[in-house]
Amino acid sequence: MNTFFNELSEHHLTLLAVLAATLAAHFVMRLAFRHFSALTAKTSNVWDDALLEAAKRPLPLLIWLTGLFTALQVHYAMTDRELPHLIISLRIILITVCVAWYLFALIRHAAANSVAIQTARGEEVDFTTIHGISKLARIVVVVLTGLVIAQSLGFSISGVLAFGGVGGIAVGFAAKDLLANFFGGLMLHLDRPFKLGDTIRSPDKDIEGRVEYIGWRQTALRGRNMDMIYVPNSLFNAVVLVNLSRRSHRRIEETIGLRYQDMAAVTGICEEMRAMLRARADIDPSRDAIVSFNRYGESSLEIYLLAFTLTTDFAEFNAAKQAILLEVATIVARHGADFPFPTRTLHLADGSLTASNP
Repeated sequence: MNTFFNELSEHHLTLLAVLAATLAAHFVMRLAFRHFSALTAKTSNVWDDALLEAAKRPLPLLIWLTGLFTALQVHYAMTDRELPHLIISLRIILITVCVAWYLFALIRHAAANSVAIQTARGEEVDFTTIHGISKLARIVVVVLTGLVIAQSLGFSISGVLAFGGVGGIAVGFAAKDLLANFFGGLMLHLDRPFKLGDTIRSPDKDIEGRVEYIGWRQTALRGRNMDMIYVPNSLFNAVVLVNLSRRSHRRIEETIGLRYQDMAAVTGICEEMRAMLRARADIDPSRDAIVSFNRYGESSLEIYLLAFTLTTDFAEFNAAKQAILLEVATIVARHGADFPFPTRTLHLADGSLTASNP
């Protein structure tokens, strides 16, 4: 064994030391991961788990790349040769790719952890904001990675940026719709007029549907007839948008018609209908429930009914509306009144009257 080490030159011993240091760093990293994993498992923080999980694959590769390029540098230094520029560029590129890999994993794990924690707490998850920030962060990572790689390959970043400024004008004219949609998508993620799962409507463009996807170029809506509607994001900056999922109440607004011979019962019917609305648990008592004689119709006495339900669910709203309308019919019948049929009275030349019901 002593003979073996005696035959090794200082050059080889140095390379073996670099290899041993690399192995030691890898071993220490594994122990550190095991220790910190036990610690982060006890916390509910979004970032500590994400920082650790994101580093599990890129960090070992980065350690071995560092050891490899350190060994190459030592080898060329001890042989009195200059490290080739290709190796220097390759080292920068590979390390940059490792860092970008780590950042991409960090973004993915942070988003997943945020969703999991909010779901476990029973909180509403804002997928729109989470996905929007994740996409924007990935774009930043890609751009920065590209600039660093370009710089390492000998390209001037200032020249690239200058070219981008000049070329951006031409690209802007050629792809103005694409850029408008991109910035429209950016504003959707920043302003958040709606999120995934919301039902929205645009009275200006006769568009209505449930939001299923928000991209950087277009937003996908599921229409009421289950068609998929693709809307360019730039359109949302120019139209009135109604978010139906964010309303606090649903409105019941009806006109109840009574026969003209039931004029004496109108006051009692209106009072009992008001009492009925006040007694219902699904009607908001803080909102005015209006029941009043409104106008003389062509063939009926018209009573106006307005109330707001506490539920915003469409099925529950329709069930409440049905129950209210059936109670109205019961109240009308209880007062000896009835709903009219369209009636027309004809005055004949001899002075007699004839009534006809179409």
